Amino acid sequence: MFDSIYSTSVTASEFFIMAAAAVVSGIIFSWITSFRIRSKKRFFIVICIVPFIVASVITFVKGNIGAGVAVGGAFSLIRFRSAPGSVDEIAAILIAMGSGIAFGMGYVAYGVIILLALGVVFLLLSLLPIFEHKSMTQDRLLRITIPESLEYSDAFEDIFKHYLIHYENAGVKTTGMGSMFRLSFRIKMKDTSEEKAFIDELRTKNGNLEIAILPYTEATNQL
Repeated sequence: MFDSIYSTSVTASEFFIMAAAAVVSGIIFSWITSFRIRSKKRFFIVICIVPFIVASVITFVKGNIGAGVAVGGAFSLIRFRSAPGSVDEIAAILIAMGSGIAFGMGYVAYGVIILLALGVVFLLLSLLPIFEHKSMTQDRLLRITIPESLEYSDAFEDIFKHYLIHYENAGVKTTGMGSMFRLSFRIKMKDTSEEKAFIDELRTKNGNLEIAILPYTEATNQL
């Protein structure tokens, strides 16, 4: 059961057994991950066929080092033609590709186990209340756009002290062809119900330009 189904030369029946196992388990894996990953339908369709695509490549280049290097280079180009994905999406793609290698070597049972078992583990870990730090979830990312004429080093300090438990400068960049600055701060509010009043006071300082308060994550902290 756990031996490779491939003989010395891959026959049509062996290939189609591998293809059926890869596609079916890929569909089940994609369905499982759809409960936790927020993405478009096309992403899950791609996840369904990734194990089979990788398995096909491994099957046909097995033993041919030159072809393997060429295909690896072709796959690397996909990264530069794709929009950045979330951590969950990247994990799903890596799991699908990992199982595809097992399928491509003929180890169908191992490929199914890798794909479905990791899919269930991913779902369960997402549902369990672990690795969540309450103090970190309370942190927010504040972005303030200001005119270039405003001295921003301590322009908002009095407002911050009134509404925030703590704040930390997360960076600054120019915007609007250099006519404005965008300041970023990691903040924690004393009372979240005062968020509107907090923004209103900031608007009086920045000339009613754009202000945003977002969940503080690694993604939203990009300037």
